[in-house]
Amino acid sequence: MWTERLRPVVEREGASFFEETTAIAFADFAARRADVAVVEVGLGGRLDATNVVTPVVTAITRVRREHTDYLGESIEGIAREKAGIAKRQVPLIVGERDPSLVEVIRRQADEVGAPLVHAEDPWDGPLALVGAHQRDNAAVALGILRHLPVDFRPSADAVAQAFARTTVPGRFDARGPWLFDVAHNPDGVDALCAALAAHPPVRPLHAIVGILADKDWPVMLQRLHAVVDRLWMTDPPSAPADRRLDLDLVTVPVEPDFDRALATARVGAGTVLVTGSFHTVGDAMARLPGFAPLG
Repeated sequence: MWTERLRPVVEREGASFFEETTAIAFADFAARRADVAVVEVGLGGRLDATNVVTPVVTAITRVRREHTDYLGESIEGIAREKAGIAKRQVPLIVGERDPSLVEVIRRQADEVGAPLVHAEDPWDGPLALVGAHQRDNAAVALGILRHLPVDFRPSADAVAQAFARTTVPGRFDARGPWLFDVAHNPDGVDALCAALAAHPPVRPLHAIVGILADKDWPVMLQRLHAVVDRLWMTDPPSAPADRRLDLDLVTVPVEPDFDRALATARVGAGTVLVTGSFHTVGDAMARLPGFAPLG
């Protein structure tokens, strides 16, 4: 419905795929009279389509080098772009631990009058999500929850119960012989590899990997190749045309047909890991019997 209603505006403005989907999401939130919306930045922060909102709280988890075509190679510059979500008198929760990057964020926050709040130490209570990085993320989430308006602020018991029970599709998500993880940059792949080491899957471990062209795919492939038994690179059908990776550039085995890639990887595997992007994981879940699509 929203796609059709907004199409004339999208075409007139020449909006990007992300700008279009952001507008659709905001329109749907408004129509449903949502009390609270959790809005994730797509790229950077300062110039991101999502940054048009006036939030009640903002957060930066970690700062890593990605989207360098748009944000530049400087990690400090990327930190400044991410800090562009800071708003006057709106608490900014920061999970980054690097003092130099925190200082960059602090300067941006001070410039607009945003109170900066350091996330606490990693969450040490029961947590259903797998991986040490998820404990860091939980600490940031806890900071966000504690700075919501009073009417929306959950109790400590409710938070603890939620952390102990909540799972997120596509985040080290094991379903029978399939393991889905939306790691889509080197930092995410490092977290995935650490989780694989801490929670070893049934071997042989085969991997279907689909990465967008604007990611550091050589590094991602190198790190994944080191922890799996076999790996195939493929092309997720839902990937935007202007961000598709030219599979002729890669040196690992390639299966461009997505459905054939899923079938090929399953043969002889104890576990099939599907990773590389939200598009790859979402497309796989939508095709495999009995799995609800991602999102």
